[in-house]
Amino acid sequence: MQLFDGARVYTTEVGGRELSIETGVLAAQAGGAVTVRYGDTVLFATATMSKEVRPGINFFPMTVEFEERLYAGGRIPGNYPRREGRPSDQSILLARLVDRPLRPLFPKGFRNEVQIIISTLSSDGENLFDPLVIIAASAALSISDIPWGGPIAASSIGYVDGELVVNPTASQMANSTLDLCAAGTADNILMVEAGAHELPEDMVLDALKLAYESMQPVVQLIQQMQTELGKAKYSDYQVFLPGEATKQRVSDMMKERVHSLLAGGPSKQETNEGLSAIRQDISESLAGAVEDEEMSVEDLSDSMDAVVKEAVRKRILEQSVRPDGRKPTEIRPISSQVGRLPRTHGSGLFMRGETHVLSIATLGTLGDVQRLDTLQPEVEKRYMHHYNFPPFSTGEAYPMRGPKRREIGHGALAERALVPVIPEDFPYTLRVVSEVVSSNGSTSMGSVCGSTLALMDAGVPILAPVSGIAMGLIQDQETGAYVVLSDIQGMEDALGDMDFKVAGTAHGITALQMDLKIKGLDFEILRQALSQARDGRMHIMEKMLEPLAEPRKELSPYAPRILSVQIDPEQIGKVIGPGGKTVRAIQDKYKVKVDIEEDGTVYIAGSDGFLAEQALEEVRNMTEEVEVGKIYTGTVVRVEPYGAFVNILPGQDGMVHISQLADYRVDKVEDVANLGDELTVMVIDVDPGGKVRLSRQAVLEGWTAEEARERDRGGSRGGGGNRGDRGGSRGGGDRNGRSPRRERSRSDRRDRY
Repeated sequence: MQLFDGARVYTTEVGGRELSIETGVLAAQAGGAVTVRYGDTVLFATATMSKEVRPGINFFPMTVEFEERLYAGGRIPGNYPRREGRPSDQSILLARLVDRPLRPLFPKGFRNEVQIIISTLSSDGENLFDPLVIIAASAALSISDIPWGGPIAASSIGYVDGELVVNPTASQMANSTLDLCAAGTADNILMVEAGAHELPEDMVLDALKLAYESMQPVVQLIQQMQTELGKAKYSDYQVFLPGEATKQRVSDMMKERVHSLLAGGPSKQETNEGLSAIRQDISESLAGAVEDEEMSVEDLSDSMDAVVKEAVRKRILEQSVRPDGRKPTEIRPISSQVGRLPRTHGSGLFMRGETHVLSIATLGTLGDVQRLDTLQPEVEKRYMHHYNFPPFSTGEAYPMRGPKRREIGHGALAERALVPVIPEDFPYTLRVVSEVVSSNGSTSMGSVCGSTLALMDAGVPILAPVSGIAMGLIQDQETGAYVVLSDIQGMEDALGDMDFKVAGTAHGITALQMDLKIKGLDFEILRQALSQARDGRMHIMEKMLEPLAEPRKELSPYAPRILSVQIDPEQIGKVIGPGGKTVRAIQDKYKVKVDIEEDGTVYIAGSDGFLAEQALEEVRNMTEEVEVGKIYTGTVVRVEPYGAFVNILPGQDGMVHISQLADYRVDKVEDVANLGDELTVMVIDVDPGGKVRLSRQAVLEGWTAEEARERDRGGSRGGGGNRGDRGGSRGGGDRNGRSPRRERSRSDRRDRY
């Protein structure tokens, strides 16, 4: 590739492939801009900061956008305007993946607006975006003028054929039982996102160590870029932190009252009401100081927040007592219920302390799969998990404008936790919606537990139940002393240093997500957190399964019934018919939905099992090939002096010669077979031209097809195959040739759920 003047390219090797970072060409007016290439996947990232602080902001306004351009994969968007619309869930999840490890490294109290935009320029479909988006954002920030404590890097780890693999390709991931992405600095891990197929904690920890080691060459590469061409960091910014004098004054007034409140182990509502009353009293007492401009309203508010945070953390570190009175490893009271909703396919209510999640499972046909129009390797989803967090769940009131990024992220985490236990051969599309009806922390893990119950209540034969727990951390950054907390509640999440969510079965981990508010985490703390999380998960699972220990044996009576049959792929067009006419006729006639896979598997779904069976029979008959020696029951569609033509399969007729119509001499075809009559016949021959020879006599006499052919040769030359009247029917036929319909062969593969 030809380089422009001023372009600088830095390269290193990761996972056996070259990774390059280029800067100096694109987006010269951005604070920092880089192009990252790995294989033929190319990402472009910019980082820009506003020099002014918007008034009224009491948080750090950083936004991360992942712009997924389908031209990167040589595709045109499938929607009507033929241009990219709102971000896909995958784009939002990648943006969150970038945001989470970057945020802890900005200065405390920093409130200048920072915007990071990552765009796809080229996608080879093999090198995945997950680690690259973090690397690109880190490089852009590092060489920019934005004050930030990086650089960081990221690596993905898979587990393929018994080996941990660094930055596995999409092809390798198709056979991987681990999908882990971790980000970190030169010193520590900062963020983890993982899905696994019931892998043990030790293996996950080994994968984290490998991820940390493999990202170090990239950290060093970005450090080199920052040293050689990075801009001077902007230093003329304001830090919004409470002044020491104000903080001390507020602490003297409220510290004892806060400790007294927390000593009672209050509920969330009692805590909020108690703290609100204390804050109100302090605000009124210091109103004069605010008016005299000895302190600002923001300074006063931040000081009160700091006193509460310090009091909570000190009690945990020094006394091992949490805000609600629990010990560090203690789990909140748990109760659960299934079958709460009468007409849904499955429902589960999971309650852990003041966190209550109602999950509802719906079973659909394969035609209900979600088709994805993205650059990711996944093209459709058969299991979907949606998570809703309405304002009433926290006692608030604000406008609802659809799912926020946090809700999409929590739903994706719960989905990832449950996908490994959904049987691959279960022929349904599944959607679970988790409604958070009350929240005091760990709602995403509550939705994992509630969804497990909902699926089992619906009769979905999951491989194993999944439970989840959120772990926390309080660490003194000066002394290094720490306490790992099991089943954290809202206050511990807000005032703690870690949010570490772990979900899995009794056999191992299925999903993991870790975010830090500090600048890294020691591996020994990670080991303890994983071990403590397993103990907590097993306790939660035992309580969770009390109302329903395993999936129901039968599907919900309101769920569709799905039957399947395997046909020759070359026969698919026959079932579909011209313009879909045939398949639509089947759907209308039997009130079913028909889905046809490329491999020839036909799924028929209907609420009426009998009609679904009839539709299946019609499809099978339509695609069945005539088999010599097989017995069919068909309708007489034509009568000639020499024999009768019988329709044995849709579109397939055969002829019964007059000599083969009965086990006695037949003088006239109409004596045995008339138009519309049903005859049970055997196929005795199919000639190269496709003409089918049938015999009713073979059925009555119990002959083989070969024996019938020998008789037919004699009979067709002069009727020698007819016999005298034997005085009755054989083989279930009567003298008029009408036989009860014989049950068809069940040799076709058919799965019933």
